[in-house]
Amino acid sequence: MYAAIRHIACYLPATVLTNEELAPLAEHWTPEKIFEKTGIRERHIAGPDECASDLAFQAGEQLLKATGIDRGRIDYVIFCTQLPDYPLPTTACLLQDRLGLPTACGALDINLGCSGYVYGLGLAQGLIETGQASHVLLLTGETYSKVLRDDDVSVRTLFGDAGSATLIEAVSTDDRLIGPYVYGTDGRGGPNLMLKRNAWRTAAVTVGEHVDESSSDSEALTMNGPEIFTFTLKAVPKAIQALLQRAERQLDEIDLFVFHQANQYMLTHLRNKIGIPEEKFVIAMEHAGNTVSSTIPYALQAALQDGRLTPGKLVMLVGFGVGYSWGATLVRWT
Repeated sequence: MYAAIRHIACYLPATVLTNEELAPLAEHWTPEKIFEKTGIRERHIAGPDECASDLAFQAGEQLLKATGIDRGRIDYVIFCTQLPDYPLPTTACLLQDRLGLPTACGALDINLGCSGYVYGLGLAQGLIETGQASHVLLLTGETYSKVLRDDDVSVRTLFGDAGSATLIEAVSTDDRLIGPYVYGTDGRGGPNLMLKRNAWRTAAVTVGEHVDESSSDSEALTMNGPEIFTFTLKAVPKAIQALLQRAERQLDEIDLFVFHQANQYMLTHLRNKIGIPEEKFVIAMEHAGNTVSSTIPYALQAALQDGRLTPGKLVMLVGFGVGYSWGATLVRWT
């Protein structure tokens, strides 16, 4: 029995923040200039009472209803977020109860951002292919909007909020459908994208009351964009080459490339440096922004909807960013 992705669902909160609203915050910026630089026209923002788990819950409900799977068959939940409801209990435990999943279901959180979906997929596959689970629900949820300073226009133009749900299940097949994997970590880059506060469910600062310019660095997300850009251009091509070697594949054998949707400028540089044809490269952030751990499933869903992702295609997934942390794998789409 091997692991396979059966279904993906994504959820975007109702409130939309457009480039027209952000442009006046910086001199000489226009809505079109923001789009040209980031590839983003709008991003969705969680409501004052919405946490990451709420977005994941909505995506999970969509998936369970769309597949019609008996909830009693879900035997493991993995929730990837960097903004859990509380320091404890584990938010995945709360989601198990909210989604009406059986108490025989395992549940855990992983605190990873941009690489988190690939890591979560690897954990789900490991659970299935070692016989520990047969149906794993991989959830992601991020609400970075709650920790952005009003005057930090560079990050406010990038990040949006979203949740996703992916059902990974055991299937009888002759060949492995997911893998191999390449992972990497360089904690020296941790300070280049960092947040020092926690407990988002009871946080005093919520959407509509963004962290103001007088707040200390411990209250807001800080990002060193140039350093992250440099790291990405070094680490990602090496990870892709290592993955191709491990899989004994050539670049032109890959049908579709789905990277973490950091921003269009960075993705275009990566695509050109690696030599990926534009028609094989997915960019899907125009109406959602950088949704951190939710970007890859959101981009996969977009590729499904526009017909670029069809059964039998070999897809490369690459996550990279905060940590520094990165991961890459191959998926044979079923």
